[in-house]
Amino acid sequence: MLTRKQIELLSFIHKRIQRDGVPPSFDEMKDALSLRSKSGIHRLITALEERGFIRRLAHRARAIEIVRLPEMLENDGRGGFEPRVIEGERSAPPAAALQTATEGVNELPLLGRIAAGQPIEAITDGTTRISVPQQMLSGRGNHYALEVRGDSMINAGINDGDIVVIRETSIAENGDIVVAQVDGYEATLKRYRKQGDMIALEAANPAYETRLLREGQVKVQGKLVGLIRTY
Repeated sequence: MLTRKQIELLSFIHKRIQRDGVPPSFDEMKDALSLRSKSGIHRLITALEERGFIRRLAHRARAIEIVRLPEMLENDGRGGFEPRVIEGERSAPPAAALQTATEGVNELPLLGRIAAGQPIEAITDGTTRISVPQQMLSGRGNHYALEVRGDSMINAGINDGDIVVIRETSIAENGDIVVAQVDGYEATLKRYRKQGDMIALEAANPAYETRLLREGQVKVQGKLVGLIRTY
């Protein structure tokens, strides 16, 4: 249930504690993961703590304790899968939709939460599925669903709490609303525009600024094809 960056950080902390008896500093973690700032480390640490892999002890410097390790680190010490938009122990694409032909309904995996606001880590247990009508699916390839958190796409008709249906693809055209992975560990739902060697991730809410990022910082993980709203 971890992204590649989370696994890399957990492995680095574990090895340093084993070697030195104390965890590394935040600067050492930042350098080890090739992040530009410590804010990314803070987000990763918080995510690991929320998922029960580490514990931070109050009022102590470098007070990080390993609570448990994922199976892949227990077995061989290596985190060996590609990060995805969602967190899940899967190196392959999300499971294909299971079609119920008699009803014209597909069951899609609900793979967690996606930010329509400031980027957040997507969360999933990989078990929940949601039924969507066949006609909502678009094009070939796998589809999956995500729950929206935030209001940055509200003027595009996407509200906090909506379920978006995503077709998995790494290709986007200007104006598409996409699931974008930022710097390898953040996931956000935004309108995509390419400007030279830069990528603009545009909100559909004037309260949010457009994020302009280097092309190498952004990886398209899917394209919006449908939306489900519960009243």
